[in-house]
Amino acid sequence: MDETRSAADECDRTLVRRYLDGEQDAAWGLVDRYQRPLFTVALRMLGNQQDAEDVTQTVFGNAFRALDTYDPQYRFFSWIYRMAVNESLNALKRRKEMVTLDDQLEIPAAGVAADDALEAEEQVGKALLQLKPDDRAVVVLRHFRSLSYDEIGEVLGIPAKTVKSRLFTARDRLRSLLLA
Repeated sequence: MDETRSAADECDRTLVRRYLDGEQDAAWGLVDRYQRPLFTVALRMLGNQQDAEDVTQTVFGNAFRALDTYDPQYRFFSWIYRMAVNESLNALKRRKEMVTLDDQLEIPAAGVAADDALEAEEQVGKALLQLKPDDRAVVVLRHFRSLSYDEIGEVLGIPAKTVKSRLFTARDRLRSLLLA
């Protein structure tokens, strides 16, 4: 584990301890650190900004209610990401039909015309929504959050070998969808 990651983990543990000791403002430190990444994961999983906002809010509410169950020997990041993925999967189960990405897009990549980047991003978003939720989760965590196989396994509660297998299958399916 590198020093930056250790420092971030220690910062998380300190904020959790402070919150559990009654310092309510410590919660804002955790929200500041994780709101955007959790929202991004939920948005990629759900393809809808409002649903992603709802999931993010629900995750933080659930996390603060269950914070006393967090084991500081593990990474807080993995604990709360697992909550975000699970809540996103639950939201998908509650849906009656698939949704498409509207204008919930990020800044275009350098060197790509804005219209082309937007169209490509929309196509990828639509294809992602056609993947099985478990496959979508590994793609989102690997390619949109840049997590390692071990980190993804930690978040999803599966072995790294299973992550690699799911990712291979998901990429193949995603490629087929994009080429269709």
